Amino acid sequence: MTDAIERIAPAGLAPPAGHYSHAVRHGGLILTSGQLGARADGTHTADLPFEDQARQALSNMLAAVAAGGAGPHDILKVTAYIVGVENWPRFNAVYAELLGDARPARTVVPVPELRYGYLVEVDAIAVTRA
Repeated sequence: MTDAIERIAPAGLAPPAGHYSHAVRHGGLILTSGQLGARADGTHTADLPFEDQARQALSNMLAAVAAGGAGPHDILKVTAYIVGVENWPRFNAVYAELLGDARPARTVVPVPELRYGYLVEVDAIAVTRA
């Protein structure tokens, strides 16, 4: 096999807290791990309002995609896990703000809880021509 799996470690994100990569690239695809609202210095935003957590988690996802050589318009699919279905409209607002007119396929999954008390986690699959 000629194409190796490349592990991506974005400079603007805190190192992974577990045994995983923020993203991997292979065969023209970038797949991100689930991104929580951790700041670049590793501090958490779980104590902040939902919109702040969503903005940080989505920014982290976009940073992982960018580190792989892609942008919002290259994202094929986003999966979002949100605590509380009542947060869905708030997630939509922040999502639209950060992704602009990019409209990838998307799944939103209401869940009972997330790690560290976060209210939102997102991952993405993107295509790159790099």
